[in-house]
Amino acid sequence: MKITRKKFLRNLLMSFSGSLLFPFFFNSKINAKPELKLKYKPQPQQWQNDSITLSWIGHSTILINLFGKWILTDPVLFERVGIYLLGTSYGPTRISPPALDIDEIPQPDIILLSHAHMDHMDYPTLKYLSKKFPHKIDVITAYNTKDVIKNLDWHSINVLDWNEEKILHGIRFKALEVKHFGWRFPWEKDRSRGFFKDGRSFNAYIIELNGKKILFGGDTAFTDKLKKSKEENIDIAIMPIGAYNPWKRNHCNPEEALKMATELKAKYFIPIHTKTFKLGIEPINEPIEWLRSSAPKYPLKIALDEIGMTFQLKN
Repeated sequence: MKITRKKFLRNLLMSFSGSLLFPFFFNSKINAKPELKLKYKPQPQQWQNDSITLSWIGHSTILINLFGKWILTDPVLFERVGIYLLGTSYGPTRISPPALDIDEIPQPDIILLSHAHMDHMDYPTLKYLSKKFPHKIDVITAYNTKDVIKNLDWHSINVLDWNEEKILHGIRFKALEVKHFGWRFPWEKDRSRGFFKDGRSFNAYIIELNGKKILFGGDTAFTDKLKKSKEENIDIAIMPIGAYNPWKRNHCNPEEALKMATELKAKYFIPIHTKTFKLGIEPINEPIEWLRSSAPKYPLKIALDEIGMTFQLKN
């Protein structure tokens, strides 16, 4: 019994100390309330099923209606992200609320998870959604990350490694390699450290249906890996643009995100991974302002640039 208690306390201490090493725990305001008010509110009940409609809910969470199929990316819908212990998350607090409360989210057909970082694979949000819609949601996740959520009530969990594809609900999903890292806790094996067989991985995804392609960039630094995938003619590129200072090794800046999207011949661009949590030291409005000022130099259009805004891609 003493050994078990020792192990529990040691693991608990490691969890908390490890959390301090996460980039997204940098300069967090633990007890802060959202500082930013949203100007826009999605109305998914009014979206049509004969086109592609999507809205930026916050951070890397995008709600997509893809010709009648609902996809939710990296859902993070509660006040905090971080270590989940005794029913509570310990970590950074949102500086902007989600554009839709968790109970306003339509039942997803598919949840798409890019990697196991706590601001992308948020256990409380995933637990809530799986309980609300038990055995009704299919999940796609990266290689060696299934263990984080395998105890929840999903219809299926589908693991995709780099360059693997799967047809789900008639939609083609393809996992792409990006430049990032995958460990959820610092002591875990991770592909960015060379553990390719048993390390945690990290994906971007191609989502394709009816001849339309969406790129969900997940989380990445500037890289030519997406270009090398040869997945060109992207209709909508959803790309991270925040937390590049000082984390340039793992996160691209707005200019770099635009360059990568342009290399894939993207028509429209949607930013994520900014204006939700204080993950870096750049001013909170800088990534969006940088995006707006740089976008005219590139042959694509910004589809939306504020949390809560909605974009419809018509045939």
